[in-house]
Amino acid sequence: MVRKRLIIEMGMGVDQHGQEPTVAASRAVRNAIAHNALPGVWEVAGLSHPNEMIVQVQVAVPYPEKVRQEEVLAVLPFGQKTLTVESGGMVVQGRAIPELNDRNDEMLIAIAAVTVLIEND
Repeated sequence: MVRKRLIIEMGMGVDQHGQEPTVAASRAVRNAIAHNALPGVWEVAGLSHPNEMIVQVQVAVPYPEKVRQEEVLAVLPFGQKTLTVESGGMVVQGRAIPELNDRNDEMLIAIAAVTVLIEND
C-alpha cells in the first residue's frame, strides 16, 4: 500500500500560565484542525469511516520530554494517530501570577503540523 497525503495543516498554541508544554502542544494541534472539513476523505479518497485516515502530528515545543503525548493526541477526534514531539517553539518572558499557579515567568509557545494521509493500492 502507498500512503498519499491529503492535507497538511499548521497551528500554534500558547500556555501563558502554568508552564505546561502539553497544554501548549494540545492548543497548537487544536488550532491546526480548528477550521477543517475533510469531505475529500469520503468523496475523493473513498474511505468509509474517518478512523481509516492516517493522522501524523509533529509538534515543536519547549521541554518536549515533559509532553504527555496521549493528551495531545486526544485533541484529534478520528484517525490512526501518531505523534512526534521535538524541541522547538519559544519561551517568552511573561508575568508570573501566583493565583494562576505559575512557577515562573515563562510563556510556552508550540507549533504543530497535522498531516492527513490515506493508503492506496
